[in-house]
Amino acid sequence: MPVRPAWLTNRGDTAGGQTRTDTRLAPLGTFTPTGRLTSLSGVIPGTSGGTNPLAGLAVTGTGPGTMTASVAPGRAIIQSTEAAGAYPVSLDSAMTITFGDGNAANPRIDLVVLRIYDAAVDGGTDTKGAVEIIQGTAAATPTVPPVPAAAIPLAQVRVPAGASAGTGGIDWQTAITDRRTGTVAVGGILVGAPTAQGSYPGQFRDGGRGIERWSGTSWMPTEERHHLAVAKNTTYNLGASTYVTILWEVIVTRTDTAMWSPSTPGRLIAPVRGLYVVYTSQTWPSGATSARTRIRVNGDDNTVTQMSVLANSGGGMGDSAALPLVLNAGDYVEMQVYSATAMTAIPAGYSKAALIWQGPA
Repeated sequence: MPVRPAWLTNRGDTAGGQTRTDTRLAPLGTFTPTGRLTSLSGVIPGTSGGTNPLAGLAVTGTGPGTMTASVAPGRAIIQSTEAAGAYPVSLDSAMTITFGDGNAANPRIDLVVLRIYDAAVDGGTDTKGAVEIIQGTAAATPTVPPVPAAAIPLAQVRVPAGASAGTGGIDWQTAITDRRTGTVAVGGILVGAPTAQGSYPGQFRDGGRGIERWSGTSWMPTEERHHLAVAKNTTYNLGASTYVTILWEVIVTRTDTAMWSPSTPGRLIAPVRGLYVVYTSQTWPSGATSARTRIRVNGDDNTVTQMSVLANSGGGMGDSAALPLVLNAGDYVEMQVYSATAMTAIPAGYSKAALIWQGPA
């Protein structure tokens, strides 16, 4: 039979009993835990030749104008109740499934699932594994049917109003939404589950752009990084011949909430000790003279470094500069600007700064 659940029936049962092939094909071992006795349901990753690591159990249309789809061979784990445990399942050959004709007036969304029936657990009459289509309710704005107990979703398919094999069938280019999520053995790198929460601190997953670690509350990059870029969203004034600290109002990017606070808006704060690069960018309106940009550390005028000087601005002139600094956790830098001529209504976009951690000092 194509759907082969392991550890579901015994030899001699009327359902036929688990064969040695069933056991060899079905995934074994302890999978990603979600509790003391439960595992994360999902598809076992495989080679697809594309970018999706979940090759198995993919649902694809069989061709233009049809109402049929094909479910690819693959393996999965289906968690039932805690007492019942998790069922290892395999589909050993491609399976064709047929969708019912569309409603005359409204579209519907059908759900394709891989499902376990276990009479000893669910009180039914069947003991088997199956690929099923859960037909949705036709409506002007249709909703997806709920996933049954002891089942995992493979795909959802939008069936247009009036669809049938004789009226053009289902548009397979747009109708299918992949609903598969992945699971791996405990300690393995989780793939194909971009929205799933972690199961335990120290768990790893492929986040799409790199390896991430579950902290207990959120997925975090495994590589240490700290960066902050800030800007303004209102104009500001400068008195003549006075250094003024730029008060930032917009967070362009930030990894650590501790790096900037609206209560101290001029400070770019180091969250950990290390080597940092601080960046400044200042554009000057017409009329600015002896225009200067500098960095001050921890509010101490003895720690300032001049970043740029512009004798006279004819408008839209300025400089950008970078400065390496070793900072301790909690140290902060401020960007200060100066013009010998008083300036009013300096555009917000004329001032920008960033603080980027480079590594341990």
